[in-house]
Amino acid sequence: MRTVSNARTPSETWSLYVAECSDGTLYVGIAKDVRARLEAHNSGRGARYTRTRRPVRLLYSETWPDLRSAMRREREVKGWSRPAKVERLGLAEKGVSAWLACGRRARAA
Repeated sequence: MRTVSNARTPSETWSLYVAECSDGTLYVGIAKDVRARLEAHNSGRGARYTRTRRPVRLLYSETWPDLRSAMRREREVKGWSRPAKVERLGLAEKGVSAWLACGRRARAA
């Protein structure tokens, strides 16, 4: 896993993380304890999005000095397209494709 650190001390830090879901989609979130958050996702106690896409695996994380900085970075990364996330965060090194093979589910009319 690639880790980027922008933190002062571990006790006051927050982390941005990117997890890959079982369906190949990417989930971006923030947490004080990434390992505990991934355990929550994988046990069904995490975000609603990941509950039906278990298991998830950690692909990337970076540490920020405070919640505000982590939230700002989360908003930035969530605004990127999938190909941009793969390229800018170096996820191709983890075997992540810039495109999903199955594509998106069709919306009901």
